[in-house]
Amino acid sequence: MALIVHKYGGTSMGSTERIRNVARRVAKWHDAGNQIVVVPSAMSGETNRLIGLAKEIMPQPDPRELDMLASTGEQVSVALLSMALQALGKQAVSYAGWQVAIKTDSAFTKARIQSIDDAKVRKDLEAGKIVIITGFQGVDNDGNITTLGRGGSDTSAVAVAAALKAQECLIYTDVDGVYTTDPRVVSDARRLDKVTFEEMLEMASLGSKVLQIRSVEFAGNYRMPTRVLSSLTDPMIPLEEEAKSGTLISFEEDTNMEQATITGIAFSRDEAKITVLGVPDKPGIAYQILGPVADANIEVDMIIQNQSVEGKTDFSFTVPRGDYARTMDVLEKSVKGHITPTSIVGDTKVSKVSVVGVGMRSHVGIASQMFRTLAEEGINIQLISTSEIKISVLIDEKYMELAVRALHKAFDLEKAN
Repeated sequence: MALIVHKYGGTSMGSTERIRNVARRVAKWHDAGNQIVVVPSAMSGETNRLIGLAKEIMPQPDPRELDMLASTGEQVSVALLSMALQALGKQAVSYAGWQVAIKTDSAFTKARIQSIDDAKVRKDLEAGKIVIITGFQGVDNDGNITTLGRGGSDTSAVAVAAALKAQECLIYTDVDGVYTTDPRVVSDARRLDKVTFEEMLEMASLGSKVLQIRSVEFAGNYRMPTRVLSSLTDPMIPLEEEAKSGTLISFEEDTNMEQATITGIAFSRDEAKITVLGVPDKPGIAYQILGPVADANIEVDMIIQNQSVEGKTDFSFTVPRGDYARTMDVLEKSVKGHITPTSIVGDTKVSKVSVVGVGMRSHVGIASQMFRTLAEEGINIQLISTSEIKISVLIDEKYMELAVRALHKAFDLEKAN
């Protein structure tokens, strides 16, 4: 008998009929002798509706009260799913995060999980019950309801699976796995049967929306086997077939993975570039520029400092496009008063494109092939950053889809290895 955690996204829970389908799928896994814990999201669109109501009351809602409100969406989902399972003759019980309890810090709207008390859940599982726990939420040490931020249900599911030492965490979504790139951009993108944790972490951080990055971090930290698969298939598909479908996030690089030089092409449209021109080339200059940006809780990604000319240099970096205006305001107030640059310029019409693959560790020439491919398409590279298994470039956003298609073809990603 295996302990399995199922997670279902908002689309999967989007209507009462879809909730019934989820119940049929869960009951099938339970009938096979498995202990099942389910972590569902709120019904599709519900969290946005609730936040919209809050902003009708006040433009900047109090974060604590916003968490109180937003957490109700998942409570609706768990109760309805429990009822749907009971209608199928199953013993099912639903819990809010604070009832388990899933303990978090007190960072409202973006809390982080600290611990999970699994005693109540294990007792119910031993009694033969299916346990359903709200995703996205927990409780702090003062008893306040907290939420984990966008995509937090993925994180909840993997954290619950880790706490229970589950055999596997199944993330059911509206796509049937992880692809070599977005199929909407490249029609012959191929679904991957397996991807390493490191590759998935890079792809999630680079804009892949299949899994939330914190859930991938949890999976890696606790070595929790996690599978991404579709909830929009027939819920009564044979269990043996379903258990091997989708994409498995693995934690060992086998011989087949050595052959796969590049696993996928990731991209992000949500980029903005800022350049501080003509700053003194001296120790501490990077901190003087980026320190105030970090203090404003703005994430910086790609960074480059040009060669010094007559004691002056240019310093460029990228931030999320939504933080561009705030970053420029921070720099105007902090940098200009201390560093006296020639000017500060920015560009919000840029995109990041990356090649990702653990095979880069044992293969040479990946960067040159990437740069040659982009050059042949007439695409200029503005910034470059690398890691052990990733090369990212910043380009004009109008060339983003062309770059993705060209790189996907250049690395033969449409072909199975």
